[in-house]
Parts: sequence; structure tokens; C-alpha cells
Amino acid sequence: MPNLSTFYGLGIAPAILNILDKLDFKVPTPIQEKSIPSLMEGKDLVGLAQTGTGKTLAFGIPTIQAALSGKRGLIILPTRELAVQVEETLSKIGSSLGVRTALLVGGDSMSRQLQSLRRNPMIVIGTPGRIIDHLKRKTIDFASTGILVVDEADRLLDMGFAPQLKQILSAVSNKRQTMLFSATMPQEILSIANSYMHLPVRIEIARSGTVTENVTQEIFFVEKSDKLRLLEKLLYEYKGSVLVFSRTKFGAKKITSSIRALGHTASELHSDRSPGQRREALEGFKNGRYRILVATDIAARGIDVRNIELVLNYDLPMNAEDYVHRIGRTARAGAKGHAISFATPDQKRDIRDIERLIKTALPFSKLPELPPVHSLSREKTAYREFTSPKPRRSRYSSRARPGFSRTNRRGVRNRFSGSKPRRRGYRDRTSH
Repeated sequence: MPNLSTFYGLGIAPAILNILDKLDFKVPTPIQEKSIPSLMEGKDLVGLAQTGTGKTLAFGIPTIQAALSGKRGLIILPTRELAVQVEETLSKIGSSLGVRTALLVGGDSMSRQLQSLRRNPMIVIGTPGRIIDHLKRKTIDFASTGILVVDEADRLLDMGFAPQLKQILSAVSNKRQTMLFSATMPQEILSIANSYMHLPVRIEIARSGTVTENVTQEIFFVEKSDKLRLLEKLLYEYKGSVLVFSRTKFGAKKITSSIRALGHTASELHSDRSPGQRREALEGFKNGRYRILVATDIAARGIDVRNIELVLNYDLPMNAEDYVHRIGRTARAGAKGHAISFATPDQKRDIRDIERLIKTALPFSKLPELPPVHSLSREKTAYREFTSPKPRRSRYSSRARPGFSRTNRRGVRNRFSGSKPRRRGYRDRTSH
């Protein structure tokens, strides 16, 4: 009878078990405990689990073990941040065993990726767009790929990657083992499972909308004009790391500017930032250089940072499912966390949608006494200067000073452009 309180007895090779011990991975999570034995037997699998439940090791350990036995692997993820983190996790386990990986994500140097592909990687990790780029260039071939993993499948479909995903699935060998992980199970995913998988085992750890027990939640109804002042007060109350979610990229920039003006260290993470800037922001948040990270929903499933004290929804998300993913960034790996959301008075229906999904009534808190408006005057001035458009000079009126006429390219005065300049003692001939 296997001991299900540890990784022993799940069919994992001794060399990998030794590395897991060194990395302090002692107790498997429910999704790992239920998925790994079936995957080690080579079965196709559909796993339903929320973010933060340990899915990376659930598919990563079987993929590494298959690579050691000669099977090549392909792992598809929705965002570059998530792809980078999966590659880092797999490298920690597989690098000492000689497992080579290649990371294919948009925004990174194509030449660097070509170099990593020339090293004959055993596992390729990437986002759909860049994987398609390499397929079109014929710099990669999945005909011999024996393991295919699709993680955060519902997010891939939400982002419009269904055509690319189907194109990649068609390019991979039919003689493969397929693993599909998702937080929800929309009809499109069922269709993919039926079309591209062979009698998949289905494992569901928690229903859609399940929130971890270790996160406490709180709602403030606040006018839009008072959000910054409430944010200021909360940032002085919570001293740990804070992840702030904005609905838009422009909003993330504005919030970051406001936070910095208040004297806090902060950075922003959204799709308008370059790959280097996004990497620097995330690493700075992890190592404490930035106490506050302001992000769009690109980070709702794309970052794995432990010990985040507070997740703050400055704006409610577009859909209720993203609320669950956002607050899942805190209270990870058994730790405790808190989530606060700002809602304007006209967003009561959005709150009801969230409550209906998580099957819990959200606690409303009384609005505290807010800081005076003048405390944000410096921030407002700085932000206005940052965002105000520069005055454009008219092509025709700003260059010509009053009293002077304009000439054409040949230097001939345009008789419609104005009168001649007058000088003292000058008599206009037309007066005669």
C-alpha cells in the first residue's frame, strides 16, 4: 500500500525523489497525489484544479521522467511569465539529471531560441504564438514528441489561442501522451479532449470557483474618485508585499505612479512592458526590491510568488472567474493571506456574480476615514505632467511671428500670408 503522505509510492524514479527531498518537496498536493500515478502509467489525463494547487509538479515530474526514458516533451502555456516559471521549476529538478529544456516565448531573442533548439532539447516550453513562429520557420519539428502538456487551457481559449492550439496539436505525433490542465471545463475544452485525447482519465480536485480556505476576503464600496485615498490608507496599514490588480494597462501605470509618489517602492506588470521590464518587475517583487506590484490580469495566473500578504483588486475583474485566480496569488503553499476589493456603488451586480461563483457571501467593510486630499496633490501634479499631451505647434501659425510674412520654397513672398514688417521711418508705398 503506497504511503500517500509523501512522494514515495507514486511511481517516481529514485533519482528524482532524491532531488525532490533536497528541494524540500515532502508532501504532494492533492492534484499531484492523484495525477502522477496515472501519468506514470502513460495515460492521457484531464485535470481540473485551481491555480496554486501544485499543477506544475503534477505534470512536470512525469514529463521529466519520460524525457529520461527518451520521450520528448512539449508544454504549452498562455503567458510568458507562466512559461518562464515552469521552465525554472523543471530546470531545478531536471538539470542535474541532464534534462535539457528550451524556452520559446514572444518578445525574446529569436537567435537565442534557435541556439537552444540546436542543443537538441528534451523538453520544449512555450507560448502558442512563438511556437507557431518556429513551426512556420521550420526550426522545430514535433513529429517525435511523445509527451504533450497543455496548462491553463481555459485561459488559452479566453486569450483567443484556440486556432493556434489546434494547429500545434495537429503538428504533434498521434502516438503521444496528452495532459490537459484547466481551472474550468468549458465546452471548447471538452471538444479538444474528445478530438485529441485517447480515453483520458479525469481528475477534479476542486469545483470551479473554489477559494482556498487560508485567504480572507473583504469588500469596500467606494467612489471612483476616492479609490486612491483608500489605497493610500491600506498601504500604510499592510507592511508586507502587496499585489494590486488593475483592469487596464493605463490604469496600472496611473496606480504605480500614485504609489511611488506616496513614497512606496512599486513596479508595474502588463503587456505594454517589454520582456526585460516584465522580468525585472517580477524578480524585483520576488526579492523585495519592490514591495508593491501593480498588474493587469496577465499576472492573475502568471506569477508564483510566495508570502504575498495582500492581494488588492483596485478594479474588479471583467469576469468572476478571474476574481478567484487573482486572490489565489496569496495564501499559497499553506500560508495565510488577505484579499481586498474596491467596488463602486454601480458594481453590485458584479459582486453578486462573484458570490454566486464562489458560493459565499463577501463581507463588506465600512469605509474608514480617508487621508486628506492634499496628501495626494504632489502625485496628481506629477501624473498630470506625465500624461498631459505636449502642445503641438501649428505648421502655419506657430513659425510665423506677427508682422512677418511667409515665403515659399523659392523665397518668394506669399501675398496672402500677411503684411510686411514695419520699421521706424518706413513709409508704405501703398499710402501714396
